[in-house]
Order: sequence, then structure tokens, then C-alpha cells
Amino acid sequence: MTISVSKTEFRNAMARVCAPVNVITTNGPAGRGGFTATAMCSVTDEPPTLLVCMNSRSSQTGLFVENRQFCVNVLTQEHRDLAGLFAGQQSDMEARYAAADWTNLPSGNQALVDAIVSFDCRLAEARPVGTHNILIGEVVDIRCRRDGHALLYFDRHYVHVPTEAGSYGG
Repeated sequence: MTISVSKTEFRNAMARVCAPVNVITTNGPAGRGGFTATAMCSVTDEPPTLLVCMNSRSSQTGLFVENRQFCVNVLTQEHRDLAGLFAGQQSDMEARYAAADWTNLPSGNQALVDAIVSFDCRLAEARPVGTHNILIGEVVDIRCRRDGHALLYFDRHYVHVPTEAGSYGG
């Protein structure tokens, strides 16, 4: 089978896919780290599992693998600046964390206090695929807030879609 889709064509097409913006954090023996990701999704609910894609060129790759845990923090529209900091606008990790309020989870990870939802995960598998590593995490704890509107990424920009949604009954 011949691949006929170019890297640029694929990237431009993926820019047209709307995705929630997340800050992925880790804390453990290797230290504290974090990055912004839009490539996150559920895998299965038995056991509760999700995946996150992380650029393999990131200097933090080893940190996440060695800590064997991470937390996915789904951002609200109020977190636009924080998303930029964790996307690399700020290289100093302590300055990134100082820009928001965090709570310590039983695992040792830190969760964004006002995230829409935070998924605390044990790293089940890290697998390289092309330019990225797929981090597969088994969810060990969940923190949800009952309101808030997700920060989304579309056409290479952060966007907000006005809606009456934003709360759940459970």
C-alpha cells in the first residue's frame, strides 16, 4: 500500500478537528513535570483507561516514564494562559506551576484545582509511534467540578463555543 497523504496535508486536516485542551502533569521520584496536550481520549471503561500523546522529542519524556504516573487536567476557557505556559511559552517548570492553584492527590500527582475534570492515572504502557509516545494510563482517581466550559483547540487556535451545557447531573 502506497501512502499518498503528505505530512503537511495530514497536519492541516487534523487542525480542522476540534479537541479539548489538557495540561498533563506528573510528580514522583524523577521530579515534577507537565505539558499541554490536545491528543487525549478514552480507551475503555473496563478498566477505566485513557491515552495521551506526547512528542518524543520532549525533554520530559523520561520523567513521565520514570514516574509511572500522570494526571490529565481538562482546562476551562479561563485557563488559556496556563495552556500557553505548559505548551512551552514558559520553560521553567516552577513558574508554570506557580501560575495556578494545585491540589495534591493521594498518588503524589498534582491536579489543577479548578479543572473541569482531572484523571489521576497509573502509567500502564508507553509506546513510541512515529514522532510521539502514546502514554496509556489506568485511571485510579477522578476529580470533577459541576460547571465550567471546556477550552477547545481548533484551526490552530484556542476557541470557546458558547453553550448552556457545562454541568452534569451525576
